[in-house]
Amino acid sequence: MLNQLEAIYNRFKNLEEQLSDPEIITDPSKFTKVNKEYGKLKPIADTYLTYAELLENIKSSDAMRKDPDPEMREMAQMEYDESRAEKEKMDEDIKVMLIPKDPEDERDIIMEIRSGAGGDEAAIFAGDLYDMYRRYCDNMGWKIEVIDENEGTAGGYSKLVIEVHGDDVYSHLKFESGAHRVQRVPKTESQGRVHTSAATVAVLPKMEEEDININKADLKIDTFRASGAGGQHVNKTESAIRITHLPTGIVSESQDGRSQHKNKEIAMAQLYQRIKNAQDTAAHNEMASARKSLVGSGDRSEKIRTYNYPQNRVTDHRINLTLHNLDKIIAGGLEPVIEGLQVAENATKLQEGVV
Repeated sequence: MLNQLEAIYNRFKNLEEQLSDPEIITDPSKFTKVNKEYGKLKPIADTYLTYAELLENIKSSDAMRKDPDPEMREMAQMEYDESRAEKEKMDEDIKVMLIPKDPEDERDIIMEIRSGAGGDEAAIFAGDLYDMYRRYCDNMGWKIEVIDENEGTAGGYSKLVIEVHGDDVYSHLKFESGAHRVQRVPKTESQGRVHTSAATVAVLPKMEEEDININKADLKIDTFRASGAGGQHVNKTESAIRITHLPTGIVSESQDGRSQHKNKEIAMAQLYQRIKNAQDTAAHNEMASARKSLVGSGDRSEKIRTYNYPQNRVTDHRINLTLHNLDKIIAGGLEPVIEGLQVAENATKLQEGVV
């Protein structure tokens, strides 16, 4: 662990030197890239310096425990015990700090929200989920762009596709993929009975074309006219995109975007994720299944969370987390749920011996 910290510290010092290099300073793209990595490594570098100093204190106090003066030995023993206790705590903190991040964690996302079982009430609930995510994104300082929306007949949405742009968006919202269930009395219910409805959420990391390591010669790209609602735009333009990865036969398509370019972005993100999932499953079957059990596979039939309005309760079934502050969560206060999922994911990685 100390070797890992030292290697990261050396990389940090190297980046520090680069930030003084005129060639880096005068190139905005290079400077931004170096500065971003520098900022991410700084907490670990600071921890390394504190940890190294602590190890020196333990070493010196241990030596002083052999002093001929009984009073000095007693003081040294106290300092040694305190330093050892502090080291044990730092060891655990450092283990979490050194857990490798998912490569997609820093990315923007494409999120799709669809109403499920429950008719008009499901569409209204899909709208409530969108409002919850919109408020959460506002709290985080992220920007939302609506790509496609189909409104429900009584409010809400039958389908909504958005992009979210900001820092480390995927690391926070990747856990939202799956089926969300609501239990409440609909406004249209005259008998006051509680109904159960559902909406599904799918979250994809947004890939830039240069990030996707796929040979363009292996792709077959077809355009076609979008189906469904959309008026004259849908009828007259071939804006929908279908992409086939010839070596694997994996296909993705999108007709949600308002332009061919946007549909290509969405289809490429879906294609990349499907190819990546297939490769991960083949190469790391056991680890992949363990992670899916934690964060959800995004399968539409998998209930990941229940929102119970009469009891003001939210339950995330993946980590058995129950909170009685639904009003705050639906108002955008998702932090306790997301933090719980992140802690559980880190705990699983530690159990698997990732660090």
